[in-house]
Amino acid sequence: MQHDPISVLGLGAMGRPMARNLARAGFPVTVWNRTPGRDGESRAAGARSVATPADAAGQVVLTVLPDLPQVDQVLAGDDGLLAGWRRAEVAAPLLVVMGTVSPTGVRELGARLAGHGVRLVDAPVSGGDIGADAGTLSIMVGGDAADVLRLQPFFAALGTTVRHLGPLGAGQLTKACNQIVVAANLTAISEALALAVKSGLDPAVVVEILDGGLAGSQALKVKRDKWLNHDFTPGGSAVNQLKDLGFALAEARDAGVPLPVTAVVEQLYSALCSLGHGDDDHSGVYQVHELLAGLRR
Repeated sequence: MQHDPISVLGLGAMGRPMARNLARAGFPVTVWNRTPGRDGESRAAGARSVATPADAAGQVVLTVLPDLPQVDQVLAGDDGLLAGWRRAEVAAPLLVVMGTVSPTGVRELGARLAGHGVRLVDAPVSGGDIGADAGTLSIMVGGDAADVLRLQPFFAALGTTVRHLGPLGAGQLTKACNQIVVAANLTAISEALALAVKSGLDPAVVVEILDGGLAGSQALKVKRDKWLNHDFTPGGSAVNQLKDLGFALAEARDAGVPLPVTAVVEQLYSALCSLGHGDDDHSGVYQVHELLAGLRR
């Protein structure tokens, strides 16, 4: 069976396993990353590595980048995707933004790219680096139905829950809702653990109790060892969580929807980043609660 080719731009904690899984699924994969030396895993799985985004300008391109400014960078210039598509005479290329970005911003990007004959789909993911590695991501898709249908074989190699939510930007809006829940969950667990530790309880036993009842959650299962070992080596970073909460609050303001809990959680993540922990895992918001509870200085 012949598989369609695909390019992946951005080989960070999420993009690297995603590119590898696509290659393992039999797709001809081309990869590019701004920082050299991160393509070994993908190449071992059969992917081809190139020197510039223009060299990766195929019919379907996935970007797994932090935000829209980084997407703009790989589009622009002589070495960018737009120039690469023109030189290769690729008709109606399909660009898929899989990082978490502003819903309004991705719609604006779609309008700009339409003038270049480029079709755009937004498909942010949830599941973290563990889900990316296992190929069990939840993928939230916004865009034209025909484009989304064309992408289904690729998405099937990356995730187990794939849903088309509506037009361009709908995936990012759903991801904003997802991030509200994730951040609030991590913050609530952190707050509870600070109370438990300050009161002399064994946090490992408390976590076991929480996980066995209604307070249990996927976030608790995935992040429990980070809290218990006080090791906040990132999967998802605090600074990206803060960025995502900003998108949620902006969309809520435009929609006239108050988000009082999210506003408080956003301030706690802002404090965490201000304390120099922006690159920590987003479960590291516990460190703010430790400071507030007098558990550390």
